[in-house]
Amino acid sequence: MKKEMSDEEIIKTLKIDKSTLNLFKKVRAATIKEAKEMASKKSRKIRVLGVSGSAREEFDLALENSNSEELLKRCLDHCKALGAEIELIPLRKYTIEHCKACYSTANTHCHFYCSCYPKGTPQGDDMSNILYDKILEADVIIFASPVNNFNISTLLKAFIDRCISLDGSLKPANPKSPKDKALNIKHMKYVKLTADQDVPGSGMLRRFLGKVAGIIITGHEEGASMAISNLFMTLNHFGMMFPPFSNMYAMSSICNSTFEDKEIILGGCYAEEVKLLAQNMITAATVEKQCKCTGWKYEYSEN
Repeated sequence: MKKEMSDEEIIKTLKIDKSTLNLFKKVRAATIKEAKEMASKKSRKIRVLGVSGSAREEFDLALENSNSEELLKRCLDHCKALGAEIELIPLRKYTIEHCKACYSTANTHCHFYCSCYPKGTPQGDDMSNILYDKILEADVIIFASPVNNFNISTLLKAFIDRCISLDGSLKPANPKSPKDKALNIKHMKYVKLTADQDVPGSGMLRRFLGKVAGIIITGHEEGASMAISNLFMTLNHFGMMFPPFSNMYAMSSICNSTFEDKEIILGGCYAEEVKLLAQNMITAATVEKQCKCTGWKYEYSEN
């Protein structure tokens, strides 16, 4: 257990007054409580969220449904057959504003919920108002994307970027002025002084902890491995779990014209792989429910 500094020592070190210290302590107490609540979600059915990064729809300009989304739907259906609750999130149907990278000012300048697009206000977008809560309730999240220029789609990239608010961010010390740079820098210094590795939530809180990740990528040619690697590193550092065989890529061939892709990608070649991916997701989520998600260790005092 980390030796606690006295209030007087913290006030002197940070050059703050008692009322400012109380703001920081209030956020700390709320985050410790949130961490305890995260660790207690065990009894309910496994919830699987499918996040589709495709922009394509049959009745839009592409005149075809998405290959990656179709495989995702099949995977979700297999998860449902295994007893899970499922939900598909087609990102093209949601308004997701770009991340303003406030965490680069100070980790405590980026907040949860996102204070750039505050939940329940005219400035709030669907990420703040809808999608954050869906992510919090999920045990498994399966990400699906086509290969766009050797990477994931722009829709999925915007979603991932905005997930930074779930990755360690705290409530603002002063909700009435959440972008007070000087205050937020002092708040970060307070976190570095007081975070205790034996007390989950005493510092930065990664809200993806214990959630199981799966990845489905489709494409015409090269790029799948880069798209998967990009997602893997990001999601792993968010705190998500990757069981064995938790990703799949369904590729056509540059030797064929693109109009032949759908028959190849959605044919029998990948049918069994989608089913096995679902089984691995549910197995991993079942195992994870036997653990406290806050038992996974990371540095609480920084992000």
